[in-house]
Amino acid sequence: MNRTMRHIAVFCGVLVMSLLVRATWVQFARSEDLASHERNLRVKIDAFGQPRGDIIVGGDPITGSVATPGSNFKYKRVFKNGPMYAPITGYFSQAQGSTFLEGVENDVLSGKDRRLLGGPLDVLTGEKPRPGDVITTIDPKAQKAAYKGLTDLDAKGAVVALDPRSGKILAMASTPSYDPSVFAGISRKESEAFQKLDKRKDKPLNNRATRETYPPGSTFKILTAAAALEHGTITDIDAKSGARAPYRLPLSTTEIGNVVPNSMCDKVSLKTAMQWSCNNVFLDAALKTGKDKMRETAEKFGFNEEQFTPVRSAASTYPEQLDKPQTALTGMGQGSVTSTPLQMAMTVAGLANDGKVMKPYMVDELRGPDLAVIEKSEPEVLNQAVSADTAKKVQAMMEHTVTDGTADKVRMEGVTVGGKPGTAQHGADVRDERPYAWFVSYAKQADGSSPVAVAVLVDPEDMDISRSEIAGGRLGAPIAKAVMEAVLKR
Repeated sequence: MNRTMRHIAVFCGVLVMSLLVRATWVQFARSEDLASHERNLRVKIDAFGQPRGDIIVGGDPITGSVATPGSNFKYKRVFKNGPMYAPITGYFSQAQGSTFLEGVENDVLSGKDRRLLGGPLDVLTGEKPRPGDVITTIDPKAQKAAYKGLTDLDAKGAVVALDPRSGKILAMASTPSYDPSVFAGISRKESEAFQKLDKRKDKPLNNRATRETYPPGSTFKILTAAAALEHGTITDIDAKSGARAPYRLPLSTTEIGNVVPNSMCDKVSLKTAMQWSCNNVFLDAALKTGKDKMRETAEKFGFNEEQFTPVRSAASTYPEQLDKPQTALTGMGQGSVTSTPLQMAMTVAGLANDGKVMKPYMVDELRGPDLAVIEKSEPEVLNQAVSADTAKKVQAMMEHTVTDGTADKVRMEGVTVGGKPGTAQHGADVRDERPYAWFVSYAKQADGSSPVAVAVLVDPEDMDISRSEIAGGRLGAPIAKAVMEAVLKR
């Protein structure tokens, strides 16, 4: 064999060896990745090859699976009261993938979770695990009250209700919403239905309760009050503040007035300022407390970090870089501060729970097909945001605001209720944009504990009402009251 032929033989041998090495690598080292790759059609066929486990609310499934004859995908997902529960379930679609609980808990719902294996015999025989169920913390009556309240207004908005003692999410509504069943399949009609929803101006696919942030407006004053009391800026909630109304922002000629006559707010106490939502007192309190201590308190309530319920929530923000005018504006929930409705629910729940903020969660248990519990959620403390003494002072002011102030529309016979309404300006020109209407509240039992705290956001952009009618106490309070009543009756 001449030299040229030897070189060709060696080169061919190297190519064959490379091919064998690559084939071995693909078949063994990467086999699991390829088997589970999203573009592997077999993976999708397997995902829709059997009925799926259910998401349970109040003991009843709100999901199901139906056969789809004539398709490689044997089953597709269906949802009961789909629009009402969409912010919780998300969707599970043959064409569009999955979101929220359908996505986060997919391994249990699909039967892929290793904890669902029956035993060694199932492993040896290749028996496929049967799907499990996701048991939520949602109260069906509270959820219905939240969703109905928003849809009756025909408004964009969101509601979140928590149990302050545990962090359980009792209700989570977002409107406008959508029915995940209408695009659960892979047909052209279902694809067009999804595209139509995705292109709508009012964004029904968005979860306003957890994934969008808004200026919290005057509802943030409960946190400003807590920060000022906790850091000693204010020690007596009944002492006159000295804050003039209207209030001139530092280093500025801009003056901030009030909805009520300025004479009702001039130099009043923190308690009176909460009662009538006097901006001047809270602007002054935030400025004197300072941006660092304000941010420290906000972060203890959960600001500046994502929350996982286990579905991810957007981070609410209290910025680091603030000058004195900007710091003052955060005291009334304006300027650069933003919040999700979930975060404001956590804030009011933490104050109702004597300053202890619990981590919010919406999955109570994961169960196998034999009803055995494979995972159980336990309440977990996020932070002791403020002292019990501080929290009780804020509670006293919020309860006074219900009995004698601007939150009177959540008053309930025989029940102690604390509340705070708010409106939040937004947009490049606040004179043209309609403000957001907020309301936060909690209800107490006879033993002083609170089983429910609620945050309501109403975006009146498309509502047929005048600007003068937009107020948290008018639009949000009735929804908050209905949700709290549903929980208390339970």
